[in-house]
Amino acid sequence: MQRVDRNGLQVDSRLAEFIETQALTGLDVTADAFWNGFSELVHGMGPKNRSLLEKRETIQGQIDAWHRDRAGQPHDADAYRSFLTEIGYLVPEGDDFEIDTANVDPEIAATPGPQLVVPITNARFALNAANARWGSLYDAYYGTDALGDLPGAGGYDPARGARVVARAKAFLDEAAPLVSGSHTQLVGYQVAEGRLEGVLLNGTDERGAVVTGQKAGSTGGAPPVTHGIGLADPAQFVGYTGAPEAPASILLRNNGLHVEIVIDAEHPIGKSDPAHVADVVMESALSTIMDCEDSVAAVDAEDKVVAYGNWLGLMRGDLEETFEKGGKSVTRAMNPDRSYTAPDGSTLTLKGRSLMLIRNVGHLMTNPAVLDRDGLEVGEGLMDAMITTLIAMHDLGRAGGNSVTGSVYVVKPKMHGPEEVAFTNEIFSHVEGALGLPANTVKLGIMDEERRTSANLKECIRAAKSRVAFINTGFLDRTGDEIHTSMAAGPMVPKGEMKSQPWIAAYEDRNVDIGLACGLKGRAQIGKGMWAMPDRMGEMLEAKIGHPQSGATCAWVPSPTAATLHAMHYHAVDVLARQDEIAAGGARGTLEDLLSIPVLTGRNLSDAEITREIENNAQGILGYVVRWVDQGVGCSKVPDINDVGLMEDRATCRISAQALANWLHHGVISEDQVMDGLRKMAAVVDRQNAGDPGYTPMAPGFDGIAFRAACDLVLEGAAQPSGYTEPVLHARRLELKAAQ
Repeated sequence: MQRVDRNGLQVDSRLAEFIETQALTGLDVTADAFWNGFSELVHGMGPKNRSLLEKRETIQGQIDAWHRDRAGQPHDADAYRSFLTEIGYLVPEGDDFEIDTANVDPEIAATPGPQLVVPITNARFALNAANARWGSLYDAYYGTDALGDLPGAGGYDPARGARVVARAKAFLDEAAPLVSGSHTQLVGYQVAEGRLEGVLLNGTDERGAVVTGQKAGSTGGAPPVTHGIGLADPAQFVGYTGAPEAPASILLRNNGLHVEIVIDAEHPIGKSDPAHVADVVMESALSTIMDCEDSVAAVDAEDKVVAYGNWLGLMRGDLEETFEKGGKSVTRAMNPDRSYTAPDGSTLTLKGRSLMLIRNVGHLMTNPAVLDRDGLEVGEGLMDAMITTLIAMHDLGRAGGNSVTGSVYVVKPKMHGPEEVAFTNEIFSHVEGALGLPANTVKLGIMDEERRTSANLKECIRAAKSRVAFINTGFLDRTGDEIHTSMAAGPMVPKGEMKSQPWIAAYEDRNVDIGLACGLKGRAQIGKGMWAMPDRMGEMLEAKIGHPQSGATCAWVPSPTAATLHAMHYHAVDVLARQDEIAAGGARGTLEDLLSIPVLTGRNLSDAEITREIENNAQGILGYVVRWVDQGVGCSKVPDINDVGLMEDRATCRISAQALANWLHHGVISEDQVMDGLRKMAAVVDRQNAGDPGYTPMAPGFDGIAFRAACDLVLEGAAQPSGYTEPVLHARRLELKAAQ
């Protein structure tokens, strides 16, 4: 590795070259200004960053000691809360306030809808997500189990296609009902004097009964009579393409989301449909988090340049990726905007791409890409803040760009309490000044995924009240911190029982309630977590409507297809009206419940239950870690112990590792049991990956770097800072890269 000196920073030459020959090109920022601003950020705020991390460890040590001193005694909730206040874990709550974040794009401020999270290091995935603003409902139904079963092998199944069309038109009846009748009865659509009319052909059968849906020339009684049926709410019609008397598509809007009815008599599906409807296209992923954190494996300058390079392509709008598909070379690029004729004859233009946010890393990790003047690795969060904001400047003011309001959206994870949020606000104020940006250009997403943030959420929001554009809940990271914070309190309930514990309900409810009380409605997103089973779309349709019903304006989905299906939930639920109902009902959830500790109390687990928990967690850890360490894959669909594919990232790995570390810490399980489970599950993971030519088996030697990383996560889990997986994974990945 070669390094170059830049204003007292020792920068990996690969990163320096990227900054100076690509990221800065075309911007009104000189290299000297950038490196000077970056150096001031690192040397001015690096010490405070380290001090905040030391404070985390001090507080954790105090909590551990408090529990150890009271071992064997009943938990005293009042004394515990007083203690947390005394040590500064809980801070005083100030007067009511509302955020004043300005210049927020409508996808964030005004329109609820699905949200994707994708690894920025994978250009193909990033492009797929950016282009997932629009998706085919026909394809989503046909290709998944959303109908209750999966498509059979072979070619197109007309019977399944008919079921898809029926289900899609039932959705149209719910989202955009007609004055009378059903979209299934229509034989066409037309625009007359700025109004949408569904064409219905009526006739009578031989008994004189009225029948509908007959085409001209059909047999029966009186000749068919053509007439139009309007929408129950005419304002839902907002545009069309083609000729008004024979449109190529019809654009509808419901709860702020658009639906396009595609009409094509020559299409294989459209030609057999009475109204020649070839597809129903949904406005799907309104926003996407391009992730530099939990879903990537970026441990050095080489990896970071890939991440930053893809972000640059997205912000310039010129990212492309060429790959092989079906034996052909395919090049994917970013979709253009979509144009329609509005009812008044004017042109209506809608975005063709998802609004993109960038998730930086948290305050914990450092990266060898840059060293400070003392030879210390710089905080990776400081590096991300400076470089991702610089890159986003390529979008500001660009026609057809990402933000129409001149904002940059940064999601900041793993902050512990208001002091760390205030530090993040300070970081971005410095970055804006160094790059010549107006104050609060950078909007902040606060991920409510650490216990100290949950307990002080109102004050966390206050600490960045002019930047906040997003808060969310993340069950997995939050559970990992729940276990680690109370590691010394006792053995925790099994992982699968966590969602039924009092703290989780309080956590989810308080997040929405506090967000609404702080004025996020109409200014910022309130989000919910991921559906982790990408192959279980039928179950997702049943369960995930709970997120908009909870008052969340966005929720995470694992794929563009899932975004299209989840979009139906936002047509079924008026989230903004639901937020008004929730706010009027008063606060839900208590701090007492939030601070309750999910320990096993007076309960003995059977040997079978213990073995199952060991093996389930060990399998998940190994299935994720072996790809992370050996292949540099930070997020992937990993088969669980029952061969059900689950989306795994560092958050899922964190909870599994902490669950086993906690039981090991309290003697529920032994190190021998852990190792036996890891070895047994390594063979299972090897079998599950047998078809991957790039996979390196862990068995029978159990001496590879990846297997040792999985062992570290459990055996050293109680000592890991906040229970994070990053220190172990980064160290082992760097070890493997050095060996290669």
